[in-house]
Amino acid sequence: MTTREGSLEPPKRHPLDWENPEFYDEPKLFNEMERVFDICHGCRRCVNLCTAFPRLFDLIDEGSTGELDGVEKQKYWEVADQCYLCDMCFMTKCPYVPPHPWNVDFPHLMLRAKAVKYEKGETGFRDKLLSSTDLVGKVASVPGVAQTVNAVNKNPAARKLMDNLLGIHAERKLPDYDSRKFRANARINTAHEVRAGAKTPGKVAIYATCYVNYNEPGIGHDLLKILDHNEIPACLVEKEACCGMPKLELGDLAAVKELKEKNIPPLARLAREGYAILTAVPSCTLMYKQELPLMFQVDDDVQAVADAMFDPFEYLTLRKRDGLLKTDFKQPLGKVSYHIPCHLRVQNLGQKTREMLQSIPGTQVTVVERCSGHDGTWGVKTEYFANSMKIGKPVFRQMAAPGPDYISSDCAIAARHIEQGMGETKAQKQHPLTLMRIAYGIG
Repeated sequence: MTTREGSLEPPKRHPLDWENPEFYDEPKLFNEMERVFDICHGCRRCVNLCTAFPRLFDLIDEGSTGELDGVEKQKYWEVADQCYLCDMCFMTKCPYVPPHPWNVDFPHLMLRAKAVKYEKGETGFRDKLLSSTDLVGKVASVPGVAQTVNAVNKNPAARKLMDNLLGIHAERKLPDYDSRKFRANARINTAHEVRAGAKTPGKVAIYATCYVNYNEPGIGHDLLKILDHNEIPACLVEKEACCGMPKLELGDLAAVKELKEKNIPPLARLAREGYAILTAVPSCTLMYKQELPLMFQVDDDVQAVADAMFDPFEYLTLRKRDGLLKTDFKQPLGKVSYHIPCHLRVQNLGQKTREMLQSIPGTQVTVVERCSGHDGTWGVKTEYFANSMKIGKPVFRQMAAPGPDYISSDCAIAARHIEQGMGETKAQKQHPLTLMRIAYGIG
């Protein structure tokens, strides 16, 4: 039987049949989990990726028969709970992904399990709250409220109470909220001449994302400064809501559809007007490039947005190849330990961020291409915190090894997790866009 190693075809994602009532049929879900888990048991190549596969293999090895038939089906949920949908098993390890006839898509099977669990009403308040990033951000970033929330999040007694009552681990470093929201304070320069390249549109629309808007607006401002320095006209997306990735990971697919219906119309108009749409959070980019097209395959607007969506460094690197990017870097960065997030790797763009940073004179980039273990809200939760730190240990060690001046990741959440795992370090944590702005010498 042909395996992925013996095929020249790339892995292929099938559409997600989430609106079919059978998608939520628990016995049929268990049948498919049994089929895929048995294949995984016979292979075990993914044992070192996360804690989902070790949990599956422990259940089998500790069962009455040493095979999958010795595992109670209700225990399958323990495997689904450990999966945080990084997609690395599908992209880098599994030899049985489509077009292989065995058709194994472990992450989308786990997504189906989470959707069934959500439909059964078994998703708790904490998980619903943590996935409501737009709502929480709007409340927590109100002037006066933001300072209080940030103080509470740093108070040991308050964090212990949050741990006991909500299940948010007391030791997890949480992001600050900023009352100076990005969208309210962005300085836009549209006076530049539109210069399109062979590979890149010459004008850009910024989809801010919940995280940049409410937590680290500086990332968005740095992106705008880089675009302005390169004389690329830019605008903000007229209106936006959460991309839907937190709700997707929760299994609340109806909420994903609601958010899609809010976001896609203004994004599709920009796409058809010839804008490149940039978002500085890899998970958001992935949502528009992959997950929504798989959920809404016949929606032309969704496909138009997917075609126009760029990771910032994907766009800047292509812009450089078009001969339209300035390389007048003034400030060397020294040693940079750079982590590639899973949701960027799965986009199959190559190492565009590394390529751009490495082009800065006086800059040495060490690349760490391994899951950090945090993933959105998963590493925040009390029951998964220890596992998230365990998964991240090799990353923490590799990031610290060169004695870097900077530690950086396209995923700001992963970067904060890595900084926490590294402990005391002289290295500054900075987003790659901030590093590029520093290298340009822009204030």
